[in-house]
Amino acid sequence: MAKWGEGDPRWIVEERADATNVNNWHWTERDVTSWSEERLKALLSEVRVEGSEGVCQVTDVTKLEGEACINNRKGKLFYFFEWVVRAAWTGTSKSGLKYRGTVDVANLSDENDPDDLDISVALCADHPPTPLVQLMKSKGIAEVRRALGLYMTQLKTEFSQGMILPTANESKAPPTQAQSRPQVQSKTLISPAPSSGAPCSVGKTSTRNIQLKETFYTSPDELYATFISQDFVQIFTRSAAQVDARSGGKFQLLDGSVTGEFVHLVPDKGLEMKWRFRSWPKEHFATVILLFEDRGGETFLSVDIQGVPVGFEDSTREGWNRFYLQAIKQTFGY
Repeated sequence: MAKWGEGDPRWIVEERADATNVNNWHWTERDVTSWSEERLKALLSEVRVEGSEGVCQVTDVTKLEGEACINNRKGKLFYFFEWVVRAAWTGTSKSGLKYRGTVDVANLSDENDPDDLDISVALCADHPPTPLVQLMKSKGIAEVRRALGLYMTQLKTEFSQGMILPTANESKAPPTQAQSRPQVQSKTLISPAPSSGAPCSVGKTSTRNIQLKETFYTSPDELYATFISQDFVQIFTRSAAQVDARSGGKFQLLDGSVTGEFVHLVPDKGLEMKWRFRSWPKEHFATVILLFEDRGGETFLSVDIQGVPVGFEDSTREGWNRFYLQAIKQTFGY
């Protein structure tokens, strides 16, 4: 267990056995990409608008690139999807002339509400101008937006059935390797960073220190696991990651923009790691220390970053706030 020394700002960690699936850390994922493809095509094929100019109908979905999944984490469901969509439409004027065009949606994702979707309409280049384009812009876009909103609703209602797993008092699913807590070696020492001030020098690189603080509406064990689980890191960064959560284990995230190595791990209490951003001077690493403080239903997190190269302070502070702290809050509802 970890002890906080009386008047001594250091973590002294005694030998602690590995524990798995603490506090019922259930995690399941359901791939809904195929279902989404079929549903989006069906909903968009129903788009039809009529006006004084004539009639327009979506006839085909010619481009549908992306993926979708549903994740269950401790009885909470999280929906992740991102699509680039192009549909073909055919218009028939009052005089019977036929026209063809396209509808493009570039930002269909869990980050956007239906009203925020960027939807554009165009007429095929080999067709002369027609009032039917305005019909599609005035009424067709609204119908496309309605269809995509229906997809979002159905994804969260019809297809998420059975995703809630048993609670801690019910039968437990076996934990995955990513959910297991790493072993912590005895007599590990984690020291907080000194306060920032005048630049210091590491080798030939002048550096500064950064301190960040944030409160999360969750328990220390949940927040700690969020930082060391490869599954969770991939979810809140929305990109592939490699996380080997043990002393000496490497990590890589944000498409290789961030790399490093775990130095010490104190379950539910603290982390120390070597950390660098790709644009930093070659082979230069900062020391990052995370300390988790239980405040009864809330967790106070302090982040001490020692050795940030001079000139990279603002981008490092912004990156940690955006891609770690705020991303975790927004993704998991903390």
